[in-house]
Amino acid sequence: MTDPILEVEALTKHYPIRQGIVFGRVVGTVRAVDGITFRLDRGETLALVGESGCGKSTTARLVLRLIDPTSGTVRFDGADITDLAGEQLRKLRRRMQIVFQDPFASLNPRMTVGEILEEPLIVHAIGTRTERRARVNELLGLVGLAPYHAQRYPHEFSGGQRQRVGIARALAVEPGLIVCDEPVSALDVSIQAQVVNLLKDLQARLGLSYLFIAHDLAVVKHMADRVAVMYLGQIVEIARKDDLFRDPRHPYTRTLLAAIPRPDPHRDTHRQIPGGDVPSPMNPPPGCRFHTRCPFVIDRCRIEMPALMRWSDGHLTACHRAADLPATDETTASHVAPVAARRLALYAERRAAATAATG
Repeated sequence: MTDPILEVEALTKHYPIRQGIVFGRVVGTVRAVDGITFRLDRGETLALVGESGCGKSTTARLVLRLIDPTSGTVRFDGADITDLAGEQLRKLRRRMQIVFQDPFASLNPRMTVGEILEEPLIVHAIGTRTERRARVNELLGLVGLAPYHAQRYPHEFSGGQRQRVGIARALAVEPGLIVCDEPVSALDVSIQAQVVNLLKDLQARLGLSYLFIAHDLAVVKHMADRVAVMYLGQIVEIARKDDLFRDPRHPYTRTLLAAIPRPDPHRDTHRQIPGGDVPSPMNPPPGCRFHTRCPFVIDRCRIEMPALMRWSDGHLTACHRAADLPATDETTASHVAPVAARRLALYAERRAAATAATG
């Protein structure tokens, strides 16, 4: 039996487009998130992947109740939190935290690191002043920083160190769920390795659950247990990581895998990467939203929106032609292995160096 910490059902966020300064007549709607359903089990990492603008970050903010949904349900630890407000919502914040994408913009430049880490403890009335200072030192140690770093300001740190501070701030109130909104995309590859390994170590030590938003599939392959693929506000495929990389059953998932840079640029691969732009979320196409770019499109795809259906155990896909797609070959997933292997080797090297330095 699975033990879900987070359950999302038919979650929707539409933004009205208004014309006119005074009356603001609604002239359209941006369908940022359009009826998505998924679950996150306790101690699991679910990666949410897709192109920029597909609704990943909006989903994160909906889950955390930073913005209110248009419709749908969010349940945390079995309780419906969709309509929480005021003091109840403030108490929920202790159990759900976020690590932001930009370690430069997410820290207050006027506060020391110690003040930044102590602030959530003050907000939630946790501990005395002495106990809070001790907790700050403990948090710095958890993320690989020293107690004296508490006296420094964010501008005195590198990008990787700032992201460690952001992770420490998320851990301050001992949450069960952490949303990682592209936490390594602003960092270079060697620093990515350190931060990703840190997140995995903290998950193993503290039993954390991660909703991990990313666009780098090599990072996802190292970090995630399951993967959900989003396109234009909808989830089009969900599967265990290994199943998704071995046998993607949606043409868009294959597109993402085919777009990964290959280690041998001289190799003739004939990748099937569709042309065209992503349709506007203001006016999504009827039927399957990917049909305007899909190489396997048929008339049914242009008319009928596919439901997210079971392909195999734990593998769901929203494609009318899932059973008709050719077997995966080098045009889709096979080249992910060497790319991911090089990235994983770098992660392992950084982990071993850190272990040797501390032991």
